[in-house]
Amino acid sequence: MAQTHFGFKTVDEGEKAQRVRGVFDSVASRYDVMNDLMSGGLHRIWKRYTTTVANAQPGQQVLDIAGGTGDLALAFARQVGPTGRVVHTDINEAMLREGRTRLLDAGVVLPTLVCDAEKLPFADASFDIVSVAFGLRNMTHKELALAEMHRTLKPGGRLLVLEFSRVAKPLEKAYDWYSFNVLPKLGQLVAGDADSYRYLAESIRMHPDQESLRQMMKGVGFGHVDVHNLTGGVVALHLGIKC
Repeated sequence: MAQTHFGFKTVDEGEKAQRVRGVFDSVASRYDVMNDLMSGGLHRIWKRYTTTVANAQPGQQVLDIAGGTGDLALAFARQVGPTGRVVHTDINEAMLREGRTRLLDAGVVLPTLVCDAEKLPFADASFDIVSVAFGLRNMTHKELALAEMHRTLKPGGRLLVLEFSRVAKPLEKAYDWYSFNVLPKLGQLVAGDADSYRYLAESIRMHPDQESLRQMMKGVGFGHVDVHNLTGGVVALHLGIKC
């Protein structure tokens, strides 16, 4: 069986999805609290920037992949209004349940679906916008997932990939120290799980950098890809346009 990485470990491809599912099963109930703590609340600004760049219009169709606790789905639902549709998906049922509860608490009911981004159960050219925030790095076959996102977009549609990326050189040492010393301890203290947040730090280092991901997106058919570095490259937003 082919092998892939799970953080810094090498595992069989078939094992990675199960391990990633275990990570998010473990942290689902404390996911939003941990995001606020470990980013100092910046994740909310990054997501707001993403939905601003997406500029969804009333009546449009939006697919939110790895939608987790529903931050992007909620923002998109408000943009597209009652004549539009936002489909909220995740491969992890525990995360999806947390998101559905949050959306219902906000008075928003959306189609919610457990699905694998590498095998999307949607017809070609179904959506005006596809988004994935902090989920691509966990996917085993990133090119296959990106190709599926491209397939389900309408011509002229936009893919938005918000993901941890390669931090600017002057910040590297401080960022590495924070990632490998502070994050696992914070995870243990708040979520009772140091290992999942150690995996988070490792998975970021194994993810393609800004230019590599841009080329990957162009390789699956996106004609134009913009890269927006945020917070010194801690995260990057890739915007791909389907020709």
